Amino acid sequence: MVRVTLPELGEGIAEATVACFHLKPGDPVNVDDDVVEVVTDKATFNVASTAAGRIAETFVAEGDQVPVGAALFSVSDS
Repeated sequence: MVRVTLPELGEGIAEATVACFHLKPGDPVNVDDDVVEVVTDKATFNVASTAAGRIAETFVAEGDQVPVGAALFSVSDS
């Protein structure tokens, strides 16, 4: 199982707000598929999967503010 975290989004950006998930638990996912959209005071970003498989679990909800490095979702290989 692979946990995907909120990456560094730019200098001085320490957190982002989860806008929406494009995929839900159980959905198939490929490497580089956009899974979650996050918003900062400067821009909107999509966070892509770093593994192929199925979305196993989401760790945050839409509207949550999350710090850089926080786990957003996990991908299982089955």
